[in-house]
Amino acid sequence: MSLGRRLFGRGGEAIEFPEGAQWLNTDHPLTLDELKGRIVLLDFWTYCCINCMHVIPDLRRLEEKYPELVVVGVHSAKFENERDAANISAAILRYDIGHPVLVDNGFVLWHAYGVRAWPSFVLIDPVGNVAGQGSGEGAYDMFDATIASLSAAFGEQGLVRKDRMRFKLLKDTVPEDVLSFPGKVAADERGTRLFVSDSNHNSVLVMTPEGIVKETIGSGAQGRADGAFGEAALFRPQGLAYDPGPDALYIADTENHLVRRADLRARTVTTVLGTGEQGGRAPGGRGMAVAISSPWDLVVLGEHLYVAMAGTHTIWRMHLGTLDAERWAGSGAEDIIDGPRRQSALAQPSGIATDGQHIYFADSEVSAVRAVEGDRVRTIVGEGLFEFGDVDGQAPRARLQHPIGIVWRDGLLYVADTYNHRVKVVDPRARTSRSLIGTGERGRDDGPAASARLNEPNGLAFLGGRLYIADTNNGALRVYDPATGAVTTVAVRMPAPAPGPSARSHPGPRARTVRLPTVRVSPRARAVVLRLEPPEGHEWNREAPSSIAVEASPGGPVRVGPPEVDLDALEVRVPLEVAGAEGTTTVRARAFVFFCQTGEGLCRMDSVELELPLEVAPDGQDAPVAVHRFAPPG
Repeated sequence: MSLGRRLFGRGGEAIEFPEGAQWLNTDHPLTLDELKGRIVLLDFWTYCCINCMHVIPDLRRLEEKYPELVVVGVHSAKFENERDAANISAAILRYDIGHPVLVDNGFVLWHAYGVRAWPSFVLIDPVGNVAGQGSGEGAYDMFDATIASLSAAFGEQGLVRKDRMRFKLLKDTVPEDVLSFPGKVAADERGTRLFVSDSNHNSVLVMTPEGIVKETIGSGAQGRADGAFGEAALFRPQGLAYDPGPDALYIADTENHLVRRADLRARTVTTVLGTGEQGGRAPGGRGMAVAISSPWDLVVLGEHLYVAMAGTHTIWRMHLGTLDAERWAGSGAEDIIDGPRRQSALAQPSGIATDGQHIYFADSEVSAVRAVEGDRVRTIVGEGLFEFGDVDGQAPRARLQHPIGIVWRDGLLYVADTYNHRVKVVDPRARTSRSLIGTGERGRDDGPAASARLNEPNGLAFLGGRLYIADTNNGALRVYDPATGAVTTVAVRMPAPAPGPSARSHPGPRARTVRLPTVRVSPRARAVVLRLEPPEGHEWNREAPSSIAVEASPGGPVRVGPPEVDLDALEVRVPLEVAGAEGTTTVRARAFVFFCQTGEGLCRMDSVELELPLEVAPDGQDAPVAVHRFAPPG
């Protein structure tokens, strides 16, 4: 929500970080004294803001180019939900932020530096003085030359530290879920298929209503390559729209600034809209010749694909045959102004739906649900950029908080009221809103709809009369059954990987290395057993493709034979041939496992590199067993 782009000198000493403030993505609070000798760039952001998302790649480029630079995120929340440190942590993980973040809920630094918009920046030189300020997108161009100049000038005086500062990041301590921040969900009613954008795994999953994954669209590697499903590359895809005629799925490839088309028969991905570079406010163009900005959701109506273009606060329309595209609704101004569709003002539309005649959309930054009816935009629920809450009832009293998902069903709109952790039902004619699912507090409890808990749900789709929910921050797919009134969690089960050393059915979580206690082995031992155990309160998911691979260090007194893996028990028997009376060797195992909460539907995956030292000794064990228990998620 930038008020414009500026860069100007400020002068004076930088302001110390508030004492007692909460820090995330680092293991200790930072001080300006600790940062002496560094160039520091403060990034004032709030995680709902699309402009703040757009500058993250620029900040990463600056960090990579200048080891002397330390970026410090200063999170100054717009929405009440964004004041929760756990939610900020989830955003740090979602956007792969690699620098410390200060929680500035009291707007202490915001006011001290005279900040007026998100994102804004303060540049601090190596001796602790303010070297400049700026706001808006384009942080790389804004600060690249200035950082280089500061580095050179202070470097000549020996006042710059060129060693890169390292931090203990959240991503290195948190295991991933089977789904990683799933964004949107779509349905093929005739073919009974669900499509889920597994956003942070850079892929789209095709699955049964029961959660069995039949197909993965995308290699899992971040990129923007077309090609076969297993070779194509996406970057945090969000919205999905299924076109039953050609059996095609349109994908909002959000952080690539593209729209992709997945041919479900040929199993190929092609680009249909966007250049891959973030676009401005062009009125339109054709296919891959026009640049677009952060497409967030899609819907097919007639011969057109409608795109909620969050990055430019507009809705676009593309002809499915010619690929001619145009800005269809919204002037590009960020606001809530009704009227003729091209003169209206929208604010980060992030969900879009249709009743077969009209277009409805979740206008996130104004916490609104709106409609395009004929040539006019009409607000159903919502009042303004800073008017939000959790209030059922009739407009104008009703309040939402940053809704992102929307789907139409039988005359009603079902809305993912994201920052209220609820699903609500909005009547577009009566202009009423009522809570259907969720208590209003984040959590992951199943049960009756009113007492179930969600965590920033994003996407919604109906299939077989049931409502499927992309429960984003829970890394889960939830389902509401109107017949029972209950919410349950779908146990997502990935397919077994195809044979071959490079085959990979899913990008998987980051593997961490764990060194197990040394096992003393007698010269008579013929095998060592490595047993895996699920976390406390969990059980193995027997229908998912857990795997164990084993190798041993060459040489030493022990030779290792081909391992015998029991995937039902999740243990491996490693044959040993002990050639000497004393000595050591190391057995290494890579385990990739799936487990579920006992009695619950919530499933996760984890991976680990295990190092098992073996020491041959006369008093060692004849039948040694080593055990590794996985840590509980969280």
